Amino acid sequence: MTTVAPSRPLALDPDRLLPVEPGTREIARRLYAAVADLPIISPHGHVPPAWLAQDTAFTDPTSLLLAPDHYVFRLLHAQGVPLGDLGVGGRPLTADQPRRAWRLLAENWKSFRGTPSRFWMDSVLADVFGVTERLAPESADGIFDRIAEAIADPGFRPRALMDRFGIEVLATTDDPVDDLRDHRTLRDDTSFTPRVVPTFRPDRYLEPSRAGFADLMTDLARASSVDTGSYAGYLAALEDRRRFFKANGAVSSDHSHVDVVTLSLDEQEAARIYDAALRGVVSPSEATAFRRHMLVEMARMATEDGLVMTLHPGVHRNHHTPTLERFGPDTGHDIPTTVEFTRGLQPLLDRFGTAEGFHLILFTLDETVFSREIAPLAGFYPSVYAGAPWWFLDAPEAVRRFRGAVTETAGFYRTSGFIDDTRAFLSIPARHDMSRRLDSGYLAQLVAEHRLDEDEALETAVDLVTTIPRKVFKL
Repeated sequence: MTTVAPSRPLALDPDRLLPVEPGTREIARRLYAAVADLPIISPHGHVPPAWLAQDTAFTDPTSLLLAPDHYVFRLLHAQGVPLGDLGVGGRPLTADQPRRAWRLLAENWKSFRGTPSRFWMDSVLADVFGVTERLAPESADGIFDRIAEAIADPGFRPRALMDRFGIEVLATTDDPVDDLRDHRTLRDDTSFTPRVVPTFRPDRYLEPSRAGFADLMTDLARASSVDTGSYAGYLAALEDRRRFFKANGAVSSDHSHVDVVTLSLDEQEAARIYDAALRGVVSPSEATAFRRHMLVEMARMATEDGLVMTLHPGVHRNHHTPTLERFGPDTGHDIPTTVEFTRGLQPLLDRFGTAEGFHLILFTLDETVFSREIAPLAGFYPSVYAGAPWWFLDAPEAVRRFRGAVTETAGFYRTSGFIDDTRAFLSIPARHDMSRRLDSGYLAQLVAEHRLDEDEALETAVDLVTTIPRKVFKL
């Protein structure tokens, strides 16, 4: 293995992200110590279930840590690094490309200063792989070789890492027509103790303006054995697949559209628009109305089957057409937009906001609505919970702003608990650790200001990583 002189040591400070003021920091240390090693509950994410079902060995450091992590490769792209050099979009790399891509990361590592990606990657390198040198051009090869040597060991297979990381629950995100065989493999394996659950993600089946909508309906009919040639059949097929997902362990459905405007069409109008969509003659306004109507239908189904409904709107998907055409979706160029909840959700909440057992978790990439809309909604409706900062907002300062904006109106117990929302499997512990440190710091500040007693802060810190996510996601 290549060795590199440790001229730039990588050392993780035990007080990282905790308050600077000494007295408050001491309180935060005590709170963090109580939650640091608690099991991880990850109720929303994108780790492929096949990795765990097949216990697939990781091939190389780039394919493991760089190519699947849009936080990392999008910023490299911004620095002028071609995505094709990084294995983005699932494209296979030649024998020498992984090392070259890793060197590109090292050469541009200073671009990540101050970002959560830097925090997470440093944590992965130090805590998972025992790296003691800071990533830099002169240390890149040595770190690459150390990781490559480690992942060849059975102790670094996905199942072993699940145990090592203390992941108690892990949710994946799955297409409604998926057969979920990997989840059944994991469920039926008595030697595998973590709980891995699918998540029903129906977005493209609810948007008639998507290309190939009729083909999707054929796929839905095949998977459900329900004729989707009519609107009534379409609803029945979706209900069937939701039942199938729940029978295979699902606890939630996940929805991401441009907005969360909701409305209810009468049955004849919904059927007319659906028929037009199957024939490929639906207008943009009709398609939008149908999608908004179907969000209400998803809520209606949730009140019947008990799946938790999560909404995370406000993303301009695939902003750069040439990148989409070459590398496909989810390749780093989804960009946040503004979003509105109060008026948009009123029709849905009018019908189901107080429905027994209905849980609706609201996420946003527009933090201007934290205190203005999401917290007040969660502070009134028993069904509504404020989702944790995610994606572009799952960063230290944004998490602190979220706690300040939401807690004063909705408290801690109307929030979802932390959501890592990641495809980067090895960063899950680092992301949850970041959240636990930040919440410990926020609670410590309340104690220091005599707004909360320390025993209450301790109970809340524990609840944020245990009781709250279990309750909200019905685990």
